[in-house]
Amino acid sequence: MVTDQQVRRLRVLMQRYRNQAIAATKAGMSEKTARKYLKSGEMPSQSRSERRYRTREDVFEEVWPAIEQILKADPSVESRTLFEYLCRENEGRFKEGQLRTLQRRIKVWRAREGPVKEVMFPQKHEPGKQCQSDYTDMGKLGVTIQGQPFSHLFYHFILTYSNWETGMVCFSESFESLSMGLQNALWELAAVPEEHRTDSLSAAVNNLSDLNEWTDRYRALMDHYGLRPSHNYPGRAHENGDVEQSHHRFKSAVEQELILRGSRDFATRQEYENFLRTVLRRRNSLRAEALSQELAVMKTLPSLKVEDYTKEKGKISRNSTITVRHNVYSVDSRLIGEAVEVRVYAEHLEIWYSGQKVQEMPRLRGEGKHLVNYRHIIDSLVRKPGAFAAYRYQTDLFPTIMFRVAYDYLTEHAPATADRQYVRILYLAAKEGQDKVETILRHLADRGEPITEARVSELVGSVEARPSWQVEVDHVELTTYDLLLGKGAEQWALQ
Repeated sequence: MVTDQQVRRLRVLMQRYRNQAIAATKAGMSEKTARKYLKSGEMPSQSRSERRYRTREDVFEEVWPAIEQILKADPSVESRTLFEYLCRENEGRFKEGQLRTLQRRIKVWRAREGPVKEVMFPQKHEPGKQCQSDYTDMGKLGVTIQGQPFSHLFYHFILTYSNWETGMVCFSESFESLSMGLQNALWELAAVPEEHRTDSLSAAVNNLSDLNEWTDRYRALMDHYGLRPSHNYPGRAHENGDVEQSHHRFKSAVEQELILRGSRDFATRQEYENFLRTVLRRRNSLRAEALSQELAVMKTLPSLKVEDYTKEKGKISRNSTITVRHNVYSVDSRLIGEAVEVRVYAEHLEIWYSGQKVQEMPRLRGEGKHLVNYRHIIDSLVRKPGAFAAYRYQTDLFPTIMFRVAYDYLTEHAPATADRQYVRILYLAAKEGQDKVETILRHLADRGEPITEARVSELVGSVEARPSWQVEVDHVELTTYDLLLGKGAEQWALQ
């Protein structure tokens, strides 16, 4: 079969040789065929008639009306589902290899008669006009810290014109993480665009029952930087399309770098964050020219950042705890009954009393959780050891696995006094040092000795309280060095 390329070559050769036979031979066709195409002026693809007949029998012709009826009722039904339905209704009539035929026919039906598809409208972006931000889940990358799964989100910020991007690791879509992420991005840029666009984050956008579109905190943040806020409609992520696409491309880039690295495990969170910064820096290096255009028209930063925490008031309960965002945290018992200020950051809380910070602790993720530090309550608990058995937050009173081992041992070997003995061991940890008491517990467990409060108390401060492992230094033979002194120096040199 003669191709369009052969005919084009034939015409070039005719102009060169002015001989039809030579041109046809060099173009790879007969002289008769060459004469045909030179005379008609058409290409082979133009002269072929369109095939309007089937080359094989349509096995779905009889059942197609039923298939079409199902498709019109619900176009989302899958081709395999329909094929399995046909096989059940017409046992023995269809074969597995005919599924592909049905899929092609349904694909054509969808394109000709199916429901209309949503059209995307590419936007024209102007330098310095808009930035977008959103959160993306990084869980599928399988990153671990010292072998433990590291479940986290990534706050992602981009400039829509240059696609310059930055971001940070976080654990929730809170206002605090939004404020910190946005401000860090703006100060890294050292400039401010005109508009900040998000999806309908609850940290920024009020629900429909509220007359104000924006939350007070988010409105204040936007006003501080002179940013015009905007958001897409709920369920319309494509309206924040630039950052959504950047999520995919950024995570793909991270995935590839992890493959090249040969491991998804990191020694520390800081090492992982440095790895992400390296990926961002490489991607941004290709956007320097477009970024310079944006920076040239952007506004300057204000003199100070907005506080990236939220203040809340609270009172320390009789349990020596305070509830913040539906989670319970223990506080030094000296503050029981006192009103305090809680500063809620993205990843930690601060307790302020009388104008001074008195405590800091990690922020719990989610709701209905608790974080109780045994040091805050141990003075009362050691006087009321019976409260330990049914204490609501008992699981928090095992600071390490060795303390759990000690309690389990006492429960098995001295059940009548287990709670009292364990609480006194915990008291020793608070007063003498947790690491010191843990070393003693491990020492006793490794040697198979009984674990009791009396024995732990005896060993506190003793030589045996040192770690069970010892560093051994081999004996050094000093006679070798004697050869370097006096008459031995010459003998050593000759050797």
